[in-house]
Amino acid sequence: MESLSLLLHGFESALSLTNVIYCVIGVSIGMLVGILPGLGPVSGTALLIPVTFGLEPVTAIIMLSGIYYGSMYGGTITSVLINTPGESASVITCIDGHQLAKQGRAGTALGVAAIGSFVGGIVAVLGLTFLGPLLAQFGTRFGPPEYFTLMLLGLLMLVGLMGKSLIRGLIAAIFGLTLSLIGMDPASGAIRFTFGQPELLGGIDFTVLAIGLFGISEILSNAGNPTKMEKPAKIQGLLPKREELLPTSMSIGRGTVLGFLIGLIPGSNAAISSLMSYSLEKKRAKDPSRFGNGAIEGVAGPETANNAHSGASLIPLFTLGLPSSPTIAVILGAFIVHGLTPGPALFTSNPDFIWAIIASMFIGNLVLLIFNLPLAGVWAKVALIPYQLLFPILLLVCCVGTYTINNSLWDVGIMVLFGIIGYFMKKFDFPIAATVLTFVLGAQLETSLIQSLAISQNGILTLFLRPISGTLSVLCILILILSIFSAMKKKRSYLVSDVEV
Repeated sequence: MESLSLLLHGFESALSLTNVIYCVIGVSIGMLVGILPGLGPVSGTALLIPVTFGLEPVTAIIMLSGIYYGSMYGGTITSVLINTPGESASVITCIDGHQLAKQGRAGTALGVAAIGSFVGGIVAVLGLTFLGPLLAQFGTRFGPPEYFTLMLLGLLMLVGLMGKSLIRGLIAAIFGLTLSLIGMDPASGAIRFTFGQPELLGGIDFTVLAIGLFGISEILSNAGNPTKMEKPAKIQGLLPKREELLPTSMSIGRGTVLGFLIGLIPGSNAAISSLMSYSLEKKRAKDPSRFGNGAIEGVAGPETANNAHSGASLIPLFTLGLPSSPTIAVILGAFIVHGLTPGPALFTSNPDFIWAIIASMFIGNLVLLIFNLPLAGVWAKVALIPYQLLFPILLLVCCVGTYTINNSLWDVGIMVLFGIIGYFMKKFDFPIAATVLTFVLGAQLETSLIQSLAISQNGILTLFLRPISGTLSVLCILILILSIFSAMKKKRSYLVSDVEV
């Protein structure tokens, strides 16, 4: 009951005119980001951080969160209508969604996807409402050793699940960790890795790094590979047939539970939830051969799962300060930029802020449902914007946004440098997300480790002597060992296949 009371109080702030306007702006931009192939929620969120500098923290995070979960809706439209996923979580929707569009049932596919997305998103926010305070209360037991091992565990899980190579993932993670060390030592005040440049005394600005690695690299990667879009299918009728109502509802229910549970796991992403939901629906189907030929469950389950995932992935961020995906890491950076630190204390020190954010997600999901059902055809036409027009505009936004951070051309130069580095990281399959995550958490990792060693006479063993941190440390070691064995097994299978050839 206390959570409901706090949520109602949050609605008072979320329903203010300013916050509603920025919530609508956020989900609208999120829809655009999801629709436009090659942009993605990570790049879209990073690009818009400079826009939020003049806003109140609660308004800024409402808008950025709207971009995140709004992009999950947007990718569905182009997947169904023109067989072009706007973001990775919607790739699986192309299989049956576009087949339904070819059969003249594009409206049904989009209607089911929108309703499923709404249900998944709302259930995930309800989960955040009731589970968030409980996890935050548990998080108050955490001291520096527990925070250090928790963040280390999250990073190991993320690095292990990113990219095709564990070695490349580790290299990318170490690169981000090294970048986070630039500037002043938090304990001694010593200057590190500045190479005599006064601009680096405060370290590298997160927004500059994120725009470069995600925004500029995305422009460079896609500019040379423009994709020709097909004409969108016509939209007629938004609801499934009567005999499809029960199986569709069951698919939405299963997708909600699956997506929510997977969203709580650091290192997972919405694409994993979509893929697992599709596999589950196909296994449960009486006639699996329908999948790939326009099965409505093949749209309902995955679309519900990816939106339930996006809401659930905010729970570790708000309660423990742990980003569970690259986009969440960018939102964590936005928290820090606005002087806020996500974690257990957030529910007690800034309750008005956190409950306004949660309340805004109910509003945002309702707005997205309205946007998707009657206006899907209009949104689909946005994907037909020529790349020759789109990318120069995005490049201008990147440069202007970066310059306005500190009114510094140095920042623009650093952004371009990281854009080039990001381009080559993508080309050679080094996971950029691993670099950004370790960069964001690097300072917190270092501070927690220093504090852990300072409060104990047992040195590094203190991480194993406390119950919670000891358990987390053992999990870290197990995950590292499993990741190494998995990488060795994969490499051995490649060698065997080469020998057979």
